[in-house]
Amino acid sequence: MGIEQALQMARERELDLVEIAPKAQPPVCKIMDYGKYQYQHSKQERLNKAKQKKVEVKGIRIGIRTDDHDLNFKKNQAEKFLKKGDKVKAEIILRGREKAHQELARKTLSDFLKTIAVPYKTEQEIKRFPGGFNVIITPE
Repeated sequence: MGIEQALQMARERELDLVEIAPKAQPPVCKIMDYGKYQYQHSKQERLNKAKQKKVEVKGIRIGIRTDDHDLNFKKNQAEKFLKKGDKVKAEIILRGREKAHQELARKTLSDFLKTIAVPYKTEQEIKRFPGGFNVIITPE
């Protein structure tokens, strides 16, 4: 049907002529209340946004001199976070003269990751930042 005829039908019904598929041959239009359509669309988007799973990044901080018991506790925390579906950012903080032993810090962080029993994949490899090293892991 022609555009003029479709517009006339929309005016008679006091509705709007809305183009649904502009790239189709011929273009597809629909007679509807556009304000109501926009409201329903925004309402659906809000509902979808509320249903989305929010992934948090949980942080674990360790030091070069952190004791075995404390490392075990941190490992359990990291496993708990991974089981919940959160990402884990493991950081090793270097203070003072510890900054001279970067290879030891990198080894400590990689050893800590090896102790984690829950299956995970590294999202971001061990990376240097001004205070030390960090790595981000996600559950599989």
